[in-house]
Amino acid sequence: MSKADNAMDEEVIYGIHAVRAVLAERPKHVFMLWVEAERGDRRIQALCEEAQAAGISLRRVPRAKLDQLAEGERHQGAVIRCQARPLLGENELMGHLDAVRESPFVLVLDGVQDPHNLGACLRSAEAAGVDAVVVPHAHTAPLTATVRRAASGAAETVPLFRVKNLARSLDKLKERGLWIVGLSDDGEKELFALDLRGPLVLVLGAEGAGMRRLTREACDFLARIPMHGSVSSLNLSVATGVTLFEAVRQRGAADAGPQGETAG
Repeated sequence: MSKADNAMDEEVIYGIHAVRAVLAERPKHVFMLWVEAERGDRRIQALCEEAQAAGISLRRVPRAKLDQLAEGERHQGAVIRCQARPLLGENELMGHLDAVRESPFVLVLDGVQDPHNLGACLRSAEAAGVDAVVVPHAHTAPLTATVRRAASGAAETVPLFRVKNLARSLDKLKERGLWIVGLSDDGEKELFALDLRGPLVLVLGAEGAGMRRLTREACDFLARIPMHGSVSSLNLSVATGVTLFEAVRQRGAADAGPQGETAG
């Protein structure tokens, strides 16, 4: 995965899924691909063919060299050096959403500092087809190797924006007609009772701490996922998946009738 979080002009990324995503999404930004010389399986061969087709330098090296490049992390036999993804902020977010579609679908993650959770949330967001994932600049895990591994390639494909003032960004999204639904254990409405089919922002906070106060106050609705067992809450990435795909279910139902109280 990655040793940098856009702090440098270049970064090293490793792991089959992450490398494949970079080669597919931004091959012109890749400077070098290293693969394990002892491996010739289909997945490694496919990466080599993609790199060669794009004119990217390719080297087959001993596993020890890859271990060195990946600083001892699990690399699955593939490492690339590439230009770092540009850091996108609030201005780019608003321009992006103005261009995407009539009913934008946005995920906001407030204060998620566990890299496994962040990566898993990015993976779910990409699978759900969200238009943007928004995180605060100062309260979020960087795109480390662990994040990229958990994201399984989604860290390269999902539109990710880091904003300096999350509450202000949420207010600007409301001005553009998006409804803000925050997930909270003490939400007044059950998630499944809300209509999630319009221009929508779903907000989830860090596991344990939840949303910060200003983020919570910026929400139009606070919803909860009903719990029927003995545990009181879900893991953040699981809750994110449940929430996203309830919205996907509703938004994909062409003949859907009223879903309850509107959030859009």
